[in-house]
Amino acid sequence: MSISVEKQGNEATIKLVLSAAEVNKGFNKAIAKINKQVNIPGFRKGKAPRHILENHVGKDAVKQEAFEILANECYTKALTEEKLIPVSDPTIADSKFEENEDMEITLTVTLKPEPELGEYKGLSVVKKVVEITDKEVDEAVDDLRKRAAKMVVVKDAVIEKGDFAIIDFAGTVDGEPFSGGEGKGYPLEVGSGSFIPGFEEQLIGLKAGEATDVDVTFPETYFVKELANKEAVFKVNVQDVKRKELPELNDEFVAANSDSKTVEELKTTTKERLQASAEQNSQAEYERALVMQAVDNAKFEVPEIMIEDRISRMVEELKMSLESRKMNLDMYMKYTGQDMAKVRENQKPTAVENVKTDLVLDAIAKVEKIQISEEEVNDEMAAIASQHGASIEDVKKIIAGNNNMGLLLANVLRKKAAHIIIDSAK
Repeated sequence: MSISVEKQGNEATIKLVLSAAEVNKGFNKAIAKINKQVNIPGFRKGKAPRHILENHVGKDAVKQEAFEILANECYTKALTEEKLIPVSDPTIADSKFEENEDMEITLTVTLKPEPELGEYKGLSVVKKVVEITDKEVDEAVDDLRKRAAKMVVVKDAVIEKGDFAIIDFAGTVDGEPFSGGEGKGYPLEVGSGSFIPGFEEQLIGLKAGEATDVDVTFPETYFVKELANKEAVFKVNVQDVKRKELPELNDEFVAANSDSKTVEELKTTTKERLQASAEQNSQAEYERALVMQAVDNAKFEVPEIMIEDRISRMVEELKMSLESRKMNLDMYMKYTGQDMAKVRENQKPTAVENVKTDLVLDAIAKVEKIQISEEEVNDEMAAIASQHGASIEDVKKIIAGNNNMGLLLANVLRKKAAHIIIDSAK
């Protein structure tokens, strides 16, 4: 077999030539394979003569099977010998294939880019210094109080932002009621933005027992397309006005609602927790900025198919995330007013960044000749197990079942490559 490869950017044209003798062997393999798959009356499986088999399935079926066998074998051999890494399925540009004749095939395929690395060591990024303030601590402590707050009816109070208005409402569009436009005793937090824009603001200043007409326009992106951009009138009656009554912040409250025993201890532990979280976030931002600087310093083009494949993977991850929260993608698109094209468009910037980052880290790993130990692989699986509350054995079974060991190894390799960037930074 002869192989010739021409590259133009990330595209490759592969020309394969196979001798007539090898072509005939391919036909024999095809006949043997088909013979084992079909039942022909009067013959044991796999024992029918060729002319009987061809009469049964057709000569074209035998030829097609032989072509697929030989084309796959030649393509796989070409990738191995020429050290090519495809990111797309091959397309047949031209072919000549007949029994007793040399086979000639021309394939086109998109290859994984090989970035021209720029500077990736000794990079410099300003790391954000974080210091948690007393105000942030007080806000966090107040959140604890708010979670334990009670809703109480406030007599003769006018509705203010942050109040809960207990309302009856009935909406019409062009004078006609519409599905989902009516409710009774609904607790609406004024200022939460949970109702149509402009609705909640028109309740401010009302008291319990008062009624009003609320005029609004449904947004263009409203999830019910029949109502999008329509003007509506809601007749609203205020049953009650409720406000959150925060519990007093004292040692007794703290002991009953947290792991601390006193107010002072709660504030101390809260500040430590917030500080640790802020520093962790700052470190993550710093490391990401260094890696992105290395990515920006490299020169290469990303094939569109790699971006589309990554978007598809991200959409699948979104589906699984939604399903874990008792939702599905159709519901998500309906509520957010998006179609699949818009969902994919929103994922694209992150997909581009992720693909570019992976390619640069792969190139660094290759240049630096990074190796992975069995211990590092086990550590990675242990981290995954801990993250998902599973055992390492469960993780191993899932990875093996989904044939994802290559992806796991690539992730470990890329983490080590990223640390070369981070650890060498100024």
